[in-house]
Amino acid sequence: MSTFYILYSPSLDHYYVGHTSELMEERLRKHLSGHKRWTARAKDWAVVYQELHPDKGAAYRREREVKAWKSRKRIKELIEAATP
Repeated sequence: MSTFYILYSPSLDHYYVGHTSELMEERLRKHLSGHKRWTARAKDWAVVYQELHPDKGAAYRREREVKAWKSRKRIKELIEAATP
């Protein structure tokens, strides 16, 4: 199983879209620790959305689909539709 996920940083007011084959807790820990990539800019990332997929390829395709939207509004609608 792989996970497609969206993180949110209140301090940056930014969403980060990604996928992983790791446990989500471990992946988030890496984003919050000594990570040297884009997410290193903030230490307040939180998982706001996730979907399980049968394999890494499916999760990656979903990531590419959402990134292709290039729309913060659509990402917020996706998150809000999943929030009870």
